Amino acid sequence: MDRIRLDKWLWAARFYKTRSLAVQEIGKGRVLVNEQPAKPARELAVGELVTVRKDGPPIHVRVRALSAVRGPAAVARGLYEETPESVAARERAAELRRLAPEPALDIAAGRPTKRDRRRIDMLRNS
Repeated sequence: MDRIRLDKWLWAARFYKTRSLAVQEIGKGRVLVNEQPAKPARELAVGELVTVRKDGPPIHVRVRALSAVRGPAAVARGLYEETPESVAARERAAELRRLAPEPALDIAAGRPTKRDRRRIDMLRNS
């Protein structure tokens, strides 16, 4: 096997849970092959660069092997190799998320009580 459909490979490499999800994401332009938009039926070969945009920074992977069957996660990781720039970008994003302040800490008192709400309404109407 020297070529395989892009949607099948993304499914087999466990980027998406189903092939139909892979097709939807490819259709939305969230998957690029060699920095160009692709269609689900595009033939993918070993050595090509695939960019997958999910939540967070895009993931850039180089195709190392082809498979039309979905296997265990350990086998799926062998189908691709993530670029060093992509790994660094994901680690940076994870570190920024870790250092970011907790949004809930901005709300010191929580939601207004019924009494607080009445006071706010009185202040607004005055």
